[in-house]
Amino acid sequence: MAQPYRYIGKATPRKDGLDIVTGESRFVDDLKFERLLHGVVVRSPHAHAMIKSIDSAGAKGLEGVRAVLTREDIPDFKYGNPRVFRLLDRKVRYVGDAVALIAAESEQIAREAAGLVAIDYHVLPAVFDDYEAMEPGAPQLYEEFPGNVLPLGDPFLGQKSMVEIRTGDVADGLSEADVIIAGKCGYDNLPNPMPMESPRVVASWGRGVEGRDCVTFWISNQAPYLMKVILGAILGANLDVRVFGGPCGGSFGSKLMSWQPMCYAALLSKNTGRPVKVVYSKEEHLGSFVLRPSSRLDIKVGMKKDGTVTAIAGDWLIGTGCYSQTTQAQVAVGCGEAMIALRCKNWSVKPKIVCTNRTASGIARGFGGQELKCALFPILSRGMEKLQIDPLDFMKKNFIKPGDGYLWRDAQWYDYRGISFTAMMDRGAEVFGWKQKWKGWLTPTSVEGAKRIGIGVGVHGNADVGEDVSEAYVRIDSNGSIVVHSCLQEHGTGQRSNGAKVVAEVLQTPLEWVSMTPADTMVNPFEFGPFGSRGTYVILGAIIRAAEDARSKLFEVAAPMLGCAASELDTADGYIWAKSAPKRRVRWQRALFQRTILGYGRFEPDYSLSNCLMSFVEVEVDTETGNLVLQRVVNATDVGQIIDPQGLAGQLCGCLGTAGIDSAIFEETILDSSTGRILNANMIDYKWRTSSEMPTIDNVVFQTPMPTHRFHAIGVGEIATAPGPSAVLMAASNAIGAWLDSYPVTPCKVLRALGKVGNAGNKQRAHTARKRGAGD
Repeated sequence: MAQPYRYIGKATPRKDGLDIVTGESRFVDDLKFERLLHGVVVRSPHAHAMIKSIDSAGAKGLEGVRAVLTREDIPDFKYGNPRVFRLLDRKVRYVGDAVALIAAESEQIAREAAGLVAIDYHVLPAVFDDYEAMEPGAPQLYEEFPGNVLPLGDPFLGQKSMVEIRTGDVADGLSEADVIIAGKCGYDNLPNPMPMESPRVVASWGRGVEGRDCVTFWISNQAPYLMKVILGAILGANLDVRVFGGPCGGSFGSKLMSWQPMCYAALLSKNTGRPVKVVYSKEEHLGSFVLRPSSRLDIKVGMKKDGTVTAIAGDWLIGTGCYSQTTQAQVAVGCGEAMIALRCKNWSVKPKIVCTNRTASGIARGFGGQELKCALFPILSRGMEKLQIDPLDFMKKNFIKPGDGYLWRDAQWYDYRGISFTAMMDRGAEVFGWKQKWKGWLTPTSVEGAKRIGIGVGVHGNADVGEDVSEAYVRIDSNGSIVVHSCLQEHGTGQRSNGAKVVAEVLQTPLEWVSMTPADTMVNPFEFGPFGSRGTYVILGAIIRAAEDARSKLFEVAAPMLGCAASELDTADGYIWAKSAPKRRVRWQRALFQRTILGYGRFEPDYSLSNCLMSFVEVEVDTETGNLVLQRVVNATDVGQIIDPQGLAGQLCGCLGTAGIDSAIFEETILDSSTGRILNANMIDYKWRTSSEMPTIDNVVFQTPMPTHRFHAIGVGEIATAPGPSAVLMAASNAIGAWLDSYPVTPCKVLRALGKVGNAGNKQRAHTARKRGAGD
């Protein structure tokens, strides 16, 4: 039963709400700087080439140009995993790769100058398919990585980060199965996370303490302190890095990959002695920034008649494009998330990461697990169909239960200490009407002329709800005002307001007494950032602990004044009193005369808990045109305790875009397989859902107290997109009575599955499909 909280679980105004609706929020584009220059990137028109020479004289001679930098003009900065990827290189590896940097008095002048840079290329053969990249004789992107295969493992995750799923004995597990399914499936349509605001940054290089070089950034992503750490590692240990975070026009994880534009701006600022702004156009955002990794699975699954999974074995191929920064971490997390969703004793899943000549892959919501499970669940569906198992029953049986355990991203075993999600799943099914609508595998719920209704279900969980470290201070000033020191940046979810809310709840003060410091790395302690649904448990957990520490210190100061022990005190609305004598009280201001209270909170990683989201979908498929319409979504989850009802609703209703459910319907990046150019790098040709095309979305939210912090809450934002794509693929297959096994479900694929169109004239696409083990 929910606790009678003052603010927790109740709708409260966001701290930044008025500024947002009145246009007063200051995004990067709203900031004013004296003598600001504008930076642009000169990009390669070729997918793979050596740069023979660069003539920048024409660009430098254009009035208003203040700098033109090539690889010869900058240090040999490298980053990525492994750390071999150069900021500017003599070799370009995708259409849009950076060749030179320009700073000018206006963006228009800078872009004009970019057209005056003369570059002589020696064009090389390119490779765009992940399987073809590993074949003998394939073009090689890096000498360090024969066969274009990158090493697994991420040092950031620990000495033994997870590089495969290996437990038990697969041969024994397969021998126990009633049915063995061998299958291939790909989730490789490269959807773009596509926040509304493209990557952008302002950098100013100067002199800091004791004459040391320093660079200050004003950024638009969700993790200023983590960017300080990343940029310090790239630019050098002798450089002081300061990062200001402001309002962020969406990120969905992707804009953490902004180290390149940030470095471009910093180098141009160093060269010119002036602040420089770099803003990616929407075409650059879609064509030269990060995409979701591609994922292709080739596995065998053993399954019993009761839905027990006896073994899973096979290969997982992950395409990372031209380089990797986080792909190894996504593989590690994805492997752990598969174990959370499937209680299987015998695993042997071997990942492999491959480079090709396209723009890089990076972070997107569903980090790793969405990539793996969107390819895995369609294969599992074949086994369920053979044994006539209801997918809802299968997922309820196999999702993690108290007493189970799993390997997580650091390759350590964790005993799960959370709750059972079965009741929540049942309630979601009831609200959706699953029992009434489920007619069996490859059977539509209803048929009306050419239009057929199909249903599907997916599930996802993530133990990164407790990932990494967060720190916070809570300061109570002598006038009774409260300041939360946290480098938490607002990125659309309302978490900064939630930071103030939990502090007001702990200290029982009016909400308006609590403010948050700006997300400035100079004045705030370490904060990893709001990723992986860690905001509710980890970030708020650190803030709560800081508030509790401040409360304890406040009581220690007031105890002598009230003649009792600190443990006997309570507080509300700026008064402190003895619990045994409530009328004997003092005001905060008296206790804090010429004094500041500073509470400290720190959260250490905890991977023993998982969240859960189950998505039910209903689609209508027109068997004459092949068109698919998403009609209804029901999301079911258990958050322990709702902190912010509006924010939670926003996260759950955000299941569609940001490379979520709609990546199963129409979102995809289309790469020209002859030139390597992205053909739909604009907001017209990249298909995405508009507000007039929204389906009905219902959310079922349970509040079963979780063993987290004093409010027993857990986050679910990261996983809102993850269960939906495979659920849509299931629903579409059921609607038309034929299996679909690739994303997105385009009209052409539907009609081909129905035998209404052939493959004539599509030999190359068929060849690629055979390699992928999926339809085109």
